[in-house]
Amino acid sequence: MSLAVVYSRAQEGVQAPLVSVEVHLSNGLPGLSIVGLPEAAVKESKDRVRSAILNSQFDFPLRRITISLAPADLPKEGGRFDLPIALGILAASGQIPKQTLGNYEFVGELALNGELRSIKGALPVAIQARDSGRALICPIENAAEAALVKDTNVYAADHLLSVCAHLNGTQPLEPQIKPEWSEHDPHTPDMAEVHGQSHAKRALEIAAAGGHSLLMIGPPGTGKTMLASRLPGILPSMTEAEALESAAISSISGYLVTPENWRKRPFRAPHHTASGIALVGGGSNPRPGEISLAHNGVMFLDELPEFDRRVLEVLREPLESGHIVISRAARQAEFPARFQFIAAMNPCPCGYLGDSNGRCHCTSEQIIRYRNRISGPLLDRIDMHIEVPRVAHQELRKGRTDNNEPSKGIQKRIETARSRQIERCTTNNARMNNTQVEKFCLLTDKDHSLLEQALDKLCLSARAYHRILKVTRTIADLDCVDTIKTEHLMEAISYRRLDRATLH
Repeated sequence: MSLAVVYSRAQEGVQAPLVSVEVHLSNGLPGLSIVGLPEAAVKESKDRVRSAILNSQFDFPLRRITISLAPADLPKEGGRFDLPIALGILAASGQIPKQTLGNYEFVGELALNGELRSIKGALPVAIQARDSGRALICPIENAAEAALVKDTNVYAADHLLSVCAHLNGTQPLEPQIKPEWSEHDPHTPDMAEVHGQSHAKRALEIAAAGGHSLLMIGPPGTGKTMLASRLPGILPSMTEAEALESAAISSISGYLVTPENWRKRPFRAPHHTASGIALVGGGSNPRPGEISLAHNGVMFLDELPEFDRRVLEVLREPLESGHIVISRAARQAEFPARFQFIAAMNPCPCGYLGDSNGRCHCTSEQIIRYRNRISGPLLDRIDMHIEVPRVAHQELRKGRTDNNEPSKGIQKRIETARSRQIERCTTNNARMNNTQVEKFCLLTDKDHSLLEQALDKLCLSARAYHRILKVTRTIADLDCVDTIKTEHLMEAISYRRLDRATLH
């Protein structure tokens, strides 16, 4: 029978659903048709495949060729199906054996001379191929990325002839070896480079330990961006599962995933001109946005009030849920978005409110209008608000000789605190639900009265109440104690003093 079946993978969100490429040769006028919801790039593959087969010294069958991409209701896009289509035609026409095709999955775009070109999203394909128990044959450019997946068999090929020689058994391809990676990266910004700002460093350590969101308010040049860029270096090391999740999102977005960067926490800092779609994702064919690219890492928004207010409002739901669902007329995709949110802003339009030199001439109306660009509901979802004042010149000069604590030392304390949280409730403190907060964030009657007074004075919401308790629990975890003390609560309350009610 002139029928061959080749396995490949499509792309749907961060998933790679199986696609069976069925090729049938029949009598009739020579022609080639592709069915199964192919998009333009897939329809054009018939011309690339024909030229690649002929230029590889194979015979292109002069028969009626029908190619079905099953399941038929799954949209297919890109050039990733070129290689499996070509192999299906060669197998159906008897030029390569059919028996071994079922042991492999194939992806790759073909050049007109038969060379293989890279595709986007090789990592999710490798994960799904491993789970299905089949080996993966892909272009050389994607092999190192695909080999990052543990216990998977990846074969790299540079040409259609190489794949055919492997299937024929005349010249087997060598399996790709999983690359080594180094946990130490000398290019990672270190906290030891930050002089002064002990209060901000302490807040950043608490935020990292519990996964809390943080807003830094201060004049220009005080180190807000510098502090934020060093947060990934003090976060706990990524587990392999977390690394694969984040790398898969980068892979489908077209970013190069290498052994050097795949275990690093993502750090995304979009410009304030970014649109809502750029932040959360979208498009007719849904693509991940900045919040998904920051999954398991940090998203930093500098000059927060300069962002369009409607753009900032789209962050409210992902901050709570940890994922984003993008719905379009014909497509729907869900992307993970568990990121740590860090933001920075100036205290006023000119940036120098409260400066001892009297450089600020902003009126109270201008200041209120500037700060009102951030909505109350969004500010309410930010766990900690701190001031980052100017650093004295003496501190800067002293910093050259001081031995500031490096990121590695801070990271060890944070990992200890985070391990307590995972052991207690399988998640970090920022992700605790209300039941867990009531169980693990117990206060004495005296401390409850103190917290209630703070709630009344600062006009805080019930959400802010629970967030203060979560931050309190994190501070206690950094002290390696199970019982929350009054000083822990007082410190947590101090990180809410710039809440909405006090900004006016």
